[in-house]
Amino acid sequence: MAVPELAPRRTIGGVIAVWVAAAVIGVAIGIFVAADARAAWLGVGLGVCLILAFAVQLRTGRSQGFTQRVAASILGALIVMGIISLGFGLATIVPV
Repeated sequence: MAVPELAPRRTIGGVIAVWVAAAVIGVAIGIFVAADARAAWLGVGLGVCLILAFAVQLRTGRSQGFTQRVAASILGALIVMGIISLGFGLATIVPV
């Protein structure tokens, strides 16, 4: 018989932490990688976010909703990196 938690820890912080890490990784890739290799490195960055999401969610120690939290972390990271890559892609099209 499982004992319910009296005051469960908040899990949204771990999800948002992965989103912030995705933003930092995306901007770093956009700044330090050449324009023709950015797409490949964004895939690597998303893989790093996947490993980070697993690590953060395993650290919380809660099994309830683990899959949903990891999925929310990765989906948010994908959206954040997509928006950042869209910005860098538009920046390469527009002449300065």
